Amino acid sequence: MNSLFRRKPIEDLMHNKSGSTHLKQTLGPLDLTLLGVGAIVCAIAAMCYSEFASSVPVAGSAYTYGYVVFGELIGWLLGWALILEYGLAVASVASGWSSYLNALLSGFHISIPEAVSGPFNPEVGTFINLPAIIIVLVIAFLLTLGIKESTRVNTIMVAIKVGVILLFLVVGVFYVKPDNWQPFMPFGISGVMNGAALVFFAYLGFDAVSSAAEEVKNPQRTMPIGIIGSLLICTILYVAVSAVLTGMVPYTDLNVTDPVAYALQVINQDWVAGIVSLGAVVGMITVILVMSYGATRLIFAMGRDGLLPKVLAEINQKYQTPVKNTWIFAVIVAIISGLVPLDRLAELVNIGTLLAFMMVSIGIIFLRKNKSIQQSGFKVPFYPVLPIISFLLCAFLISRLSVHTWILCGIWFVIGLIVYFAYGRKHSELLKK
Repeated sequence: MNSLFRRKPIEDLMHNKSGSTHLKQTLGPLDLTLLGVGAIVCAIAAMCYSEFASSVPVAGSAYTYGYVVFGELIGWLLGWALILEYGLAVASVASGWSSYLNALLSGFHISIPEAVSGPFNPEVGTFINLPAIIIVLVIAFLLTLGIKESTRVNTIMVAIKVGVILLFLVVGVFYVKPDNWQPFMPFGISGVMNGAALVFFAYLGFDAVSSAAEEVKNPQRTMPIGIIGSLLICTILYVAVSAVLTGMVPYTDLNVTDPVAYALQVINQDWVAGIVSLGAVVGMITVILVMSYGATRLIFAMGRDGLLPKVLAEINQKYQTPVKNTWIFAVIVAIISGLVPLDRLAELVNIGTLLAFMMVSIGIIFLRKNKSIQQSGFKVPFYPVLPIISFLLCAFLISRLSVHTWILCGIWFVIGLIVYFAYGRKHSELLKK
């Protein structure tokens, strides 16, 4: 039983940063903030992640944090859950990206054959989502070139995305009809909670940003700026877009894969719809990039610890990135994005994210008690009240997920336990030591 909960010493983690398998520190506060803008909103969890990231500035995010404060088995389960979440999040966004690409091309009277151009649905003649597959592989190629190169592209794309969002708000606000907000909560507070649980994977950006900790200059200062800065930006934009979008068009008409472009077409602003589709095509690439980046660094950390095959922790000498694990992840996710319907993907993305947030939140209490970890960086205010509140809120949202989601994720965890006991436990670097 002791071996199942063996805890990784902080000294080992810091040694890895200076050893032969380490990631180069090249990112600054702006780079990190723009990485997070692609996919974040959730204040208390952001602060919990900030404290962990500044205290344990190594790759692996929630997996590494769980390994340090709870032990190997809990760390493994968190990492295993996040592999699923990252993979399905990338596949979901890639599938949605394909829809916006089709909307953009249609404005130029260009159409991709339906059989290979949309969410998998044989009943309507769609058998593979080829654009989704292609974009996942293109992003994998970009990530192999290096994180600094990737963040440069990300910076340009985020600028375009934010510009397009502001254009939508400026145009759309003049077409808002307050009657469309009545009733304001058509499904009551229960509907709000169910919706929050269903789209929680948008918050996975916290974990993706914290995955960059090992490649960040001055992480004690930079990580909190990146995480909380992107939180504030995304909170404002998410709320503003939701308000304007549902004010322009009744929510009952927005059950489409490209709702913003659709709403602009309804009000006969086709030129803006075209620009928004272009912005979505560009902007959603940043989400795919950030999520893929987070996944590859998570897999890298698990491979470096011996819980996954060592080949997944190999660093390419030319590019200084984990090229092999990047392509293995990309190929698997590309197949999923091309062959699994979008609604099924979205249903399965959330439970692992919420679980990771729960454990990171409550883990702050264990972190503060661990005197071997330097804790000179960011601190969650109102400790321990806020971490406990964050833990309880995430637990509540998990309870709102469907039974179908629970069953499928339960199967995933069973597979994870089999992998751990058959391979990870025997090859753990801690066991060797």
